[in-house]
Amino acid sequence: MGILFNKTIEMLSTILDFQSKRHKVIASNIANIDTPGYRTKELVFKKQLEDFIDHGTEITMTKTDKRHLSKQPSHIFEVINSEEEVEIDNEMVKLAENNFMYNLTVELMARKFRGLDNVLKEAK
Repeated sequence: MGILFNKTIEMLSTILDFQSKRHKVIASNIANIDTPGYRTKELVFKKQLEDFIDHGTEITMTKTDKRHLSKQPSHIFEVINSEEEVEIDNEMVKLAENNFMYNLTVELMARKFRGLDNVLKEAK
């Protein structure tokens, strides 16, 4: 089963999860545009992941529940607070960009599954 669903599917799934959560954060920023003192929030990858990508350093994983899988990274992104006030134009650009990236990722995943479907049909 691991051969069919390789790291590409796992990576695309993680990207979709990130974009879905980022959409919620951006929508929250837009919803709070008139809230006095509200500062924008952004969803970002944790520093550990950036260090791994930039320098190849180890990612330390935390197992907070006995039901967690031991080799599964958890919580690789986090919401951070900004010092910026909400600007509707900026948030709408972020929302449109995020929507485009989400749709692109869905299309890449669909193509991957179509490729697997073709392989399985040819193997009959």
